[in-house]
Amino acid sequence: MEVVWSTDDAVRVRDVLDKLGPARQPAYTTVMTVMDNLYRKGWLSRELDGRAYSYQATRDRIQAATDAVRELLADSGDPSAALLHFARNATTAELRALTRGLKERGRRR
Repeated sequence: MEVVWSTDDAVRVRDVLDKLGPARQPAYTTVMTVMDNLYRKGWLSRELDGRAYSYQATRDRIQAATDAVRELLADSGDPSAALLHFARNATTAELRALTRGLKERGRRR
């Protein structure tokens, strides 16, 4: 997803492989499988472009993180307790961000 988010253009599997660099060179079919899985999960959209698919992200990084947090909370069995536990153990920076978000939300109402 890092490679897909780093550009506004659609990317092909080959583009992703090229941007991974020499330190990380998985097989073409591995990257193709991962991108297909992300497409089936709704993280990527795709269009047939010649003989290969071009992929684009369906959500930006912040929205993806937000969705992941919501999914984790839902899967916790008790979302309220999980959220409260996080708040009680949050770092100072995390508490500042939460406070800022709650204040902004209050102003929008």
